[in-house]
Amino acid sequence: MSAVPPLPLATPLEEAPRQLALDAYAILDTAPEQAYDDIVRLAATLCETPAAAISLIDRERQWFKARIGIEDAQTPRSEAVCDRAIRNPHELLVVEDFRAQAGIPAPPLRIGGRPVRFYAGMPLLSPEGHALGTVCVMDVRSRRLSAGQREGLGVLARQTGHLLELRRYALEQRRLLAEREAFARRLEASREDLQRRHDQLQHSATHDALTGLLNRTALSQLHEDPGVAERLARRPYTLMLLDIDHFKQVNDRYGHLLGDRALRAVADAVAASVRHGDFAARYGGEEFLILLPDTRLDDAAQVAERIRGHIAQAALPFPLTVSIGLAMGEPGRDWSEQVFVRADQALYRAKAAGRNRVVADDTPWHHG
Repeated sequence: MSAVPPLPLATPLEEAPRQLALDAYAILDTAPEQAYDDIVRLAATLCETPAAAISLIDRERQWFKARIGIEDAQTPRSEAVCDRAIRNPHELLVVEDFRAQAGIPAPPLRIGGRPVRFYAGMPLLSPEGHALGTVCVMDVRSRRLSAGQREGLGVLARQTGHLLELRRYALEQRRLLAEREAFARRLEASREDLQRRHDQLQHSATHDALTGLLNRTALSQLHEDPGVAERLARRPYTLMLLDIDHFKQVNDRYGHLLGDRALRAVADAVAASVRHGDFAARYGGEEFLILLPDTRLDDAAQVAERIRGHIAQAALPFPLTVSIGLAMGEPGRDWSEQVFVRADQALYRAKAAGRNRVVADDTPWHHG
């Protein structure tokens, strides 16, 4: 066999796209896989050699994805015969006997402790034609390959290329799936953010900024809500009007900041005393309205006294009291406007009687 002349080193412009192609498979340093191990066994059986490998040429090393008969998992690229093989990417490189081959040093690999004398490597090509490594066979004695064995190594190299492409396809599908899932998460987060903003705007539109209770807009919506109207039409309900006693004097004497604290203290007392399903609103400057569905006058009076007691104990630098008027609406007997008027009259009587008290409406029922 004639000597093989030294081949020129690959230029950076050739090496860079080749390395990018190899990196795209994300296969370097992965665990053994049966499909690649089977290729190696087939190559050794086909060529009747004690050693075979799938070699991938990385930047500075040769790494074996699968191997049989050799112990090293990788070697320096400078010592790899496979690095020479990939410089002629469409040809099988065969060294029948390293001892008789000038210009190609034998690899430092050992097979059963003995040096390699025979090598044959078929380059692995990406679809773009970049040589990534080889399917190679080795022996400790010199030998020749038959035409069928040469052709078989080419077939195994192509099959290995198909395995690599399947891997890249699977990686791409996982990447696309991850992107879709990330997009779906971002979409859901955006939807939730929009919902939060909508809820915040809705809350701002229907709640008093200072006290957190419902505002007049919300009361108007309640008045027009058929569900609330139906609920009030089925069972007795009580309307409660609350007014802070001498609130103008609180603002004049202590200032508006403490006045705001007083309003929040009243709102907190109301919120702590009503039930889920009751409606509490700041109706005016120092006026509050509480609607208690499914509640008769006696029970509502207990709630009102509880509110008044909480307010009397509020942690403020001045005493704070409230007057409360109550009126009950009977299903089928009262319109909500009439109940409001009667509650307002009860509140007026509470103030006239000296404030800091709860007065229930005593208007007699009129049938007809």
